[in-house]
Amino acid sequence: MANPQAGGPGVRRTPLQAILYWGMVVGVWSLIFLVAFLAVFAIDLPDVSKLNEVTRQPSISYLDRSGALIAVRGSQYAPPVDLDKLPDYVPKAFLAIEDRRFYWHPGFDPIGIARAGVANLKAGHVVAGGSTITQQLARNLFLTLDQNWRRKVQELILAVWLEVKFSKKEILALYLNRVYFGAGAYGIEAASQRYFNKPASKLTLGEAALLAGMMKGPSRYSPVSASERAAKRADIVLSEMVRTKAITEEERQEAIKTPVRVSAVLANQRAQYFTDWMDAQVRALVGEPTEDLIVETTLDLPIQAAAEQALRAGVAKNKAAGVEQGALVALDGEGRVRAYVGGANYAESQFDRASVARRQAGSAFKPFVYLTAMEQGRNPNVMVVDEPLKIGNWEPRNYNGRFQGAMTLETALAQSINTVAARLANEVGTANVAATARRLGITSKIQLDPSMALGAVEVSPLEMAQAYAPFSNGGFKARAWGISRIRTAAGKVLYDHNLEKRGRQPVIGSPALPYMNQMMRQVVIRGTGAGARVPGFDIAGKTGTTSDYRDAWFVGYTGGFVVAVWTGKDDNTPMRRVTGGGAPAQIWKSFMGQALPRLKAQPIPGGVVTPPPAPGPDPIGDILTGLGMGNDTPPAPQPRAPTPEPARPPEEVPY
Repeated sequence: MANPQAGGPGVRRTPLQAILYWGMVVGVWSLIFLVAFLAVFAIDLPDVSKLNEVTRQPSISYLDRSGALIAVRGSQYAPPVDLDKLPDYVPKAFLAIEDRRFYWHPGFDPIGIARAGVANLKAGHVVAGGSTITQQLARNLFLTLDQNWRRKVQELILAVWLEVKFSKKEILALYLNRVYFGAGAYGIEAASQRYFNKPASKLTLGEAALLAGMMKGPSRYSPVSASERAAKRADIVLSEMVRTKAITEEERQEAIKTPVRVSAVLANQRAQYFTDWMDAQVRALVGEPTEDLIVETTLDLPIQAAAEQALRAGVAKNKAAGVEQGALVALDGEGRVRAYVGGANYAESQFDRASVARRQAGSAFKPFVYLTAMEQGRNPNVMVVDEPLKIGNWEPRNYNGRFQGAMTLETALAQSINTVAARLANEVGTANVAATARRLGITSKIQLDPSMALGAVEVSPLEMAQAYAPFSNGGFKARAWGISRIRTAAGKVLYDHNLEKRGRQPVIGSPALPYMNQMMRQVVIRGTGAGARVPGFDIAGKTGTTSDYRDAWFVGYTGGFVVAVWTGKDDNTPMRRVTGGGAPAQIWKSFMGQALPRLKAQPIPGGVVTPPPAPGPDPIGDILTGLGMGNDTPPAPQPRAPTPEPARPPEEVPY
């Protein structure tokens, strides 16, 4: 018989003994499983010995002509900020919204994980995360953003390692100095400089709440592209700070009342199309950057802001007429790009319509026809006849379907008479017209069919601006450029535009230049471009409207400054009777009204040459001017019989 005290098979353990026994068994096996589990997931853990090393792509900072910051492309880091030098509400804002139990958990928060799991189950998809600040730091420092279980386990392992290795204060400092805030800014100092143009030590409570709110999604809660959403998120942060007793309700109310002013450049996404255009050129000039670069440009931020506002407002105002997009390019007489807008809204579409898009020029191409004629001996007072015309199988038509008889070349250009331009191009030779356009700055392909005289040529606004620049600067070629100098952050100059030996190349002589300026002044004074007139300034230019109103242009200039404006649709479908004297002229006038006083614009150079008088008076032309009868549309087959005259858009009626 077995001895009960020996603990043989017949002996029953007490409940306490059973608990201890099975607890030891479960504990041993759990330890074995945990070690094996961690070993499996730790096989490919990243090297944590390089914790303090930062690997990033060099940044490129773009400055305007006065040294103001336009944009920073690439990663932007700032020196680590000392936690003790930050206002105490800055770290508290991040703790309140991201990790309320930061000072009590071991790197992961079981309560937070459970709460997030319940919320996700109820929603049927991921709506909340349970990651602590330590886990986020582990992810940002060592791991990829892949959403899988292996990465999550590794994140947890590394979070525990960080908690063992560093103090809570050190972890929080590492987090604030490394987390990504969008717009290329890494760390609280870089973010403060990027969004508020101030050091992090000067952040207000509202600014701190806004930055903390961005942690849920830097792009979605950006104060630049989603200001309303960012403000609502900042309010939530402030409420959580009250809940955690980080601030009082009175402090919250005061923060809400205090305006948060985001950097003016960033808030309006200014010059983003220009920066895109510059990016490719920087790499073409100096190669792929291996260190931080500073690019000094020709852009003028106040003028750029006026250009963006004018284009955005002009497109919105004419939306009912089918205007969906636009572009604006402004150059000075040397070809420096002073304003560059490639679309109505960069956040909605990054496609650059200023230099990448090619659209038909319409009647804005006619000055090249008239200039060729002036260079072959004609003058503004030469009499021509607006009458039916057939060149081969092509019959150009006028805007109103009528033919208006005898008039001067000056009147024909001011009223944008198609038949006169077509006949003139045929007389001087379309190849010669193309050569003139190329000499002035058109680089796109120019077809030599007769319709080219009326603008059946696809060009960019940048080309049109540089091709009109010689009219504004005394007759010299002005290739558009935007980079003045490229240097490293340490000061080493890699490129300097001023060192390039470029003599001024004359491309328009006299008397052709003053003749053309005289005629294009009349376009604005009494012709199709009257809507662009800015009182008190010497203005000249030309409207352009293409077939079925698919494109509308106004390219105008004053002394040493030229601006090209285009409006239309990206899908090239027609607008609703939008002409060059309408939306584009309105945008041009709105922009120039703000830019001209800043530019201290001078009269158009080139002198005045009195052309020989016309053979006789031009009563018909004078009558037509009074009636506002001209046209600005491209060619199309037209029956010889006259058709009823349509109502002319008010913006096309000359004064």
